[in-house]
Amino acid sequence: MAIKKYFAVADNTITNAFEENLNTRGTGSNMGQADILEVFSIYAQQSTSSAELSRALIQFDVASISSDRSAGAIPASGSVSFYLKLCNAEHSRTLPRNFHLDVNSISAAWEEGNGLDMENYSDLTYGFTGSNWVKRSKNIDWSSQGGDYHIDTSSSFKQHFPVGDEDLEVDITTLVEQWVNSGGNVLGSKANYGVLVKLSGSQEAQNSLSPPAGGSTISYYTKKFFSRSTEFFFKRPSIEARWDSQRKDNRGNFYFSSSVAPASENLNKLYLYNYIRGRLADIAGSNSNVPQLKLYYSSGSVPEGTARYFRNSSNTAVNSINATRESKGIYYVNISATSSVVTSTYPYLVDVWNFGGTEFQTGSYFEPIPFGAENYDVSNTHVLTMPRLLKKYSNKKTERFRLFVRDKGWSPSVYTKVTSAIKSKIIESASYQIIRTVDQSVVLPYGTGSDNYSMLSYDVSGNYFDFDMSLLESGYTYGFKFAFYDDAVGAYREQPYIFKFKVENDEY
Repeated sequence: MAIKKYFAVADNTITNAFEENLNTRGTGSNMGQADILEVFSIYAQQSTSSAELSRALIQFDVASISSDRSAGAIPASGSVSFYLKLCNAEHSRTLPRNFHLDVNSISAAWEEGNGLDMENYSDLTYGFTGSNWVKRSKNIDWSSQGGDYHIDTSSSFKQHFPVGDEDLEVDITTLVEQWVNSGGNVLGSKANYGVLVKLSGSQEAQNSLSPPAGGSTISYYTKKFFSRSTEFFFKRPSIEARWDSQRKDNRGNFYFSSSVAPASENLNKLYLYNYIRGRLADIAGSNSNVPQLKLYYSSGSVPEGTARYFRNSSNTAVNSINATRESKGIYYVNISATSSVVTSTYPYLVDVWNFGGTEFQTGSYFEPIPFGAENYDVSNTHVLTMPRLLKKYSNKKTERFRLFVRDKGWSPSVYTKVTSAIKSKIIESASYQIIRTVDQSVVLPYGTGSDNYSMLSYDVSGNYFDFDMSLLESGYTYGFKFAFYDDAVGAYREQPYIFKFKVENDEY
């Protein structure tokens, strides 16, 4: 699993716009329960220099992010990115183009409120709960009308909207890390009061009846987003935690080193998964303990002779190596080996792991593969199946999904059919996407950018990935789609298959 969502726990639109009579401003109005968040700037509607503004306030449950990190559900700081996502809401009014929205960390506590009216601004807070343009809570004013917020670069962000109907998606990792660290009084940390979304200073006539220096005399009316009260499950404001969780275990595609291969391609990664009573556990209960690996050749599954020499990541010949702890109970080594590590009599390798001088795990044997060139372009056409895919899943679980791949047109020999199980082809770089079948909408796009959040891992059994089913709305049918990287074109190619399943609000 390489993506988790944290939804808004409070949001509101605040405004100093005129009511329909163009005489009274709606500065006391509250829209905390409306299903829309609205951002705009209107110039010269009431007079030749009048300015009307609207801004959005949004707050998230950062305590859940912190607890998930403590539980190991999301990685440590530096290994995960956090994105603020607001979904565009279509409307029949004018839509500005070529504008920028600023996202700033709010610097004071505020209340959501119970107002709904976004047309006439009739739901006034007065002495009741809720924030507005003037007040941040029942009895406390904002220090500056329109909201108090930080302006330092670590908690201020910007996005350009060239067409106007784009979603907002901003990397706010630095701010989320400040929120998470606020309880520990870390230097530079900030209390979590959420974010304020507004037009950039040069496009907003802010806090004045006439534009200040640098303010705009052009109207930007109106940009709308769905709020947390929307009926649309996937349109709610969220913070997405994204990270690269792909694990490349080369037990099924361990290659001999070769002078024609790049140095990095000569390295192979082998993993150890330390399961105790069905759960991953650190060796001897300490995250500072790591096992040691030795390699033996074999004619089958039993190690033979003495430990074979191989090379570590520094290209030094060794016959044992200490592993690196990746996460709780998961360890790996990076090694290379020449063809001399095996013989015609003993063509297989077996990994043996020990700790404190005691051998505790013998891995499954594997056959190293020589690198080889071809005199033709290798086929990139594949046949895919998901043999373990169920018809329906609970939205309360994280599931592991496996992909079986073979080259199209491949035909096994009679010997292969009789003597061995057909192995899945390992795809080195593959990504998944999820669509909702009823409207073909993409609910989770391919994550092949810097975060690689939807990349597939692989091991000796082929490609796989974990997915948190709570990210999907129950009661609908969805489909997995896959894209494989094609070196011939230097891009990902979508495979012509959809694997359907349903998510329900039940336990199975």
